Amino acid sequence: MRAARHLARVSEVDLKAYIRDVPDFPAPGVLFRDITPLLRHPPAFARALSLVRAGVEEFRPDVIVAIESRGFLFGAPVAQALALPFVPVRKPGKLPSARMSIEYTLEYGNSQLDIHADAVGEGQRAVIIDDVLATGGTALAAARLVELVGGVVAGMVFLVELTAFGGRSELAGYDVRSFIRYG
Repeated sequence: MRAARHLARVSEVDLKAYIRDVPDFPAPGVLFRDITPLLRHPPAFARALSLVRAGVEEFRPDVIVAIESRGFLFGAPVAQALALPFVPVRKPGKLPSARMSIEYTLEYGNSQLDIHADAVGEGQRAVIIDDVLATGGTALAAARLVELVGGVVAGMVFLVELTAFGGRSELAGYDVRSFIRYG
């Protein structure tokens, strides 16, 4: 009975109510959409995971690739629920084995991402998961890494999309799903 009530509440959750605006973070002029209140509310987090999982299932992936660090919060539980391998895309210096790296530009600086060289098999369909799509630079870098190691990007799934940054157009050619949009 308790589980049924919990599931009923989950379907009614307005997820935007659990996303906090933080002005001037991580740099002046940036409005950060903070998902930590959503993570603290189990019905909201469950609803978010349910949406992400449904988006991922549409692509019929062989492997889940998630971007450090908040992408891991969604990618790992979705991979586990779907009984699929989980592949972390990490910041430099975090992966212990042979890896491929790519440098890319963020909205407020440059960065690098790494993937283990053997993380995705030749021709495997990968879905890339992250919490937020803004400019698309990080997701594009992750897609390039998947392709460098021989995988195929079947799609990308984001909980939140900041449409004003135009990230979806940066990802032209990739199939993108998002569930909460801000202009």
